[in-house]
Amino acid sequence: MNKAYKFRIYPTSEQKVMFAKTFGCVRFIYNHMLSDKIKYYEETKQKLNNTPAQYKSEYEWLKEVDSLALANAQMNLQTAYNNFFRSSSPRNQTTEATGQTVPITISAWKTAISSSQKSGL
Repeated sequence: MNKAYKFRIYPTSEQKVMFAKTFGCVRFIYNHMLSDKIKYYEETKQKLNNTPAQYKSEYEWLKEVDSLALANAQMNLQTAYNNFFRSSSPRNQTTEATGQTVPITISAWKTAISSSQKSGL
């Protein structure tokens, strides 16, 4: 049985920066991978299987955020892209989304908390 909990958090300024970076990187990787998939499909008429790890050498700042958040963006894109072949094409993510959510692992959260405690926040 799976359980889900919803929490209202009051992040420190350092944690707010971490959340902003994570949301931005997830949105970037989703849109960039979508663009590459569309270009590849137009050229070859085949699906491209790309991963966020392939972009980390070109965009070093992607290494600063939780890799599982980027992997979830890849899974969401893959679901949307597969649905494209059934009905309609996926759309880019925008900053005006009604709710920005990203799954955060326990280890990433512990790292964020411990780094804020070390800095005295």
